[in-house]
Amino acid sequence: MKKILWVFFFCITTLVKAQMPKNLVAKPGTVSGKVIEKLTNQPLPYVNIVIYDTAKKVITGGITDETGVFSIKNIPEGVASVEVQFIGFKTITKAITIDKKNRKVNLGTIALEEDSTTLDEVEVRAETSTIVQKVDRKVINVGKDLTSAGTTASEMLNNVQSVSVDSQTGNISLRGNENVRILIDGKPTNISAAQLLKQIPSSSIKSIELITNPSAKYNPEGMSGIINIVLHKNANIGFNGNIDTGLTAGHFVRYNAATNMNYKTGNVNFFTNYGYNGGDNYNYGFVDRPNEDRIQNFEFINKNQSHLFKIGADIYLNDKNTLSFYTTQNWYNGGGNGSTLITENGTITSNADNIQDIENQSSTYNLNYKLDFDDKGHNIEFEANYTDINGIEDAVNIDTENQNNNALNFITDITNDASNTQINLDYTNPIHKNGKLEIGAEYRQNSTKNNNITTQDGNPNSNFTYDRYIYSAYVNYGHQFGKFNTQIGARFEQYDIEGNFNQENESPAKVTDEIFSVYPSVFISYEATEKDQFQVSYSRRVDRPGIQQVNPIREWSTPLITSVGNPNLFPQFTNSLELNYTHKFKGGSFSLGSFYRNVNDVISRITYADLNDPSGRSQILTFQNFDDTDVYGLEFSSNYKIAKWWRTNFSTEIYSQKQFGIADLNNPNAERLEVDNTVFNARVSNSFTATKNLRFQVFAMYRGANEDIQWKVEPMWMVNAGGSYTILQGKGTINLRVNDIFKGMKFAFNSTNPFVQNGRFNWESRTIFLGFNYRFGGGKNKAKSRRRRDSNEKQGGGFF
Repeated sequence: MKKILWVFFFCITTLVKAQMPKNLVAKPGTVSGKVIEKLTNQPLPYVNIVIYDTAKKVITGGITDETGVFSIKNIPEGVASVEVQFIGFKTITKAITIDKKNRKVNLGTIALEEDSTTLDEVEVRAETSTIVQKVDRKVINVGKDLTSAGTTASEMLNNVQSVSVDSQTGNISLRGNENVRILIDGKPTNISAAQLLKQIPSSSIKSIELITNPSAKYNPEGMSGIINIVLHKNANIGFNGNIDTGLTAGHFVRYNAATNMNYKTGNVNFFTNYGYNGGDNYNYGFVDRPNEDRIQNFEFINKNQSHLFKIGADIYLNDKNTLSFYTTQNWYNGGGNGSTLITENGTITSNADNIQDIENQSSTYNLNYKLDFDDKGHNIEFEANYTDINGIEDAVNIDTENQNNNALNFITDITNDASNTQINLDYTNPIHKNGKLEIGAEYRQNSTKNNNITTQDGNPNSNFTYDRYIYSAYVNYGHQFGKFNTQIGARFEQYDIEGNFNQENESPAKVTDEIFSVYPSVFISYEATEKDQFQVSYSRRVDRPGIQQVNPIREWSTPLITSVGNPNLFPQFTNSLELNYTHKFKGGSFSLGSFYRNVNDVISRITYADLNDPSGRSQILTFQNFDDTDVYGLEFSSNYKIAKWWRTNFSTEIYSQKQFGIADLNNPNAERLEVDNTVFNARVSNSFTATKNLRFQVFAMYRGANEDIQWKVEPMWMVNAGGSYTILQGKGTINLRVNDIFKGMKFAFNSTNPFVQNGRFNWESRTIFLGFNYRFGGGKNKAKSRRRRDSNEKQGGGFF
């Protein structure tokens, strides 16, 4: 793998040299200015500036930044014209002259006036997704190809490079690692990402940011990085919205629906969102121990009914002060019915039915205030976020083969209450025309209370409390040197935890920890040409043990498996280095990337024989720190317009990881194991435009075999096909799709430690989806609204 990396770095170096300009003499002239809206005097971002010569031939051009300012260099001497173009506004043209006495032309403030002849509503969405490599993240601007690939955010993410979604659990992984944080518009969510992403329509997503090496501005949790999903901000004048609904048919039929509405009047934008997801999921599988002639067969019917509601407002007090607030309410009912059948030597020894009923209600309250000192990006922002979660779980287990065994026939009642508080203060100051300083502080508190009452023999009643306190501060400085853009920063964090675990007839257990850490980050990008960009970055991150990973209270899972946490776990730290190259060409682009991660004290799941079971049949499922490991990886992605009616996206990744450790915790002299694991993943999507209103898409994915200290996981693959048809003058869309046509998605594994065993789990992977999306409202998107809508990370509007 190291040889492959050296070849890759050599190729990148060659490309850099090839892109160096041969003539380093700069063109003599520069034109600058600022563009605002005439009616509101608000700056206009992303306005097109085009420079023509006297023959109306384009010389060069550019766009305004977020503050409406532009500066265009390399204008030759002579007479030229500057044309200012923006959709919905009248075009303005100004004549300029570049000569020896006037090499820098400042046009001052240019006020654009709305064009009354333009349509009241204009929707512009690219046919294909594009990739932009920014200084600290890779931004995938979502086009129609990715939108039609999935009806929900969860399905669409499976089509994004480096990202994988577990079709059974909904868990998200980045570069093969599930230690990833999911943000929505730059904010953490109060419910699980797997549950939330199934309720967000893919049509609501504007872009996806892969922050594989997050800067010091972000809290350092999540070993493989951050996925930030940026949603469209609907801040149009008047009343606007959309409705998204669909049916998914597999073994069972499931239904999802969502609506997103806003009403903007004057300086206030009201918004409300509602999402529903309901239906049953069928899962089945087995675990076989051939040496013992013992097999476990499982069947699960998982129930899910979720309502997610959000309401809030953005209040623009004046040009410099913005106040936003919202609340999100979530009601979830889940659980289901499951059965476990154990057969030994051809005889049924256990036939257990398990019924679970789960109710969960969570509430989030968010307040955000931003003060702009000027229009050059100098601002201070305060944000407070509070979440309260209340959960109840009731479970009944009945074993018809062992009706008098109270270890297999029992009732359990669990209550789980949690609260999260997060307070941020961020200050940004462009202290130099090419430099920007960011400083900030953050306070986080997470509190959990759990009470477990059960009638099960061998599993006494228990309760625990678990509190985390995190105090942090960061500083970032970015500076642009010509074609080089740099950013350096550090985050300082104090992390305190206190957990108290109590179980009947056992001594109380207490888990405490106090850790102070510094997390540096460095980013350097080089824009060789308008089409070629290089980036190198470094960051340090941490993955801290979760509650269930350290909870020492034994929890019954199946007749032969007991889960228990490891209170002696300590955090794993990651040092990550990346190198990326992006090239744009006519009809598409491609991106090459390489990364190296050194992970200290790797946390991994492990099973070993349960010494409390005299029969020797049962095993413990827990977590353990292993030795340090190194991870290498190469990534390639591209999109290309093969023909006017055919466009393709392709991505592939190769990861290589070496792991060390022991797998038998009962044996202090157990052999130290070493595993070399190389994983290959690939995905390709083809989009075909049959007519103006009819589109087809074929998607294929391959996820390679995987191996760790204990488990070998077999490869899986999937082929999907679908189409979409636009109706109602472009405001409605009908979607039809078939997932996993050839049923290649299944989780199969085998192991030799602590037992020789193999297994496979299947789910409703082959499904048919029929959906409908309708957009309504006719408000005009004014410049002031556009500016606020595009500020995605900190504003409160938009879907969930």
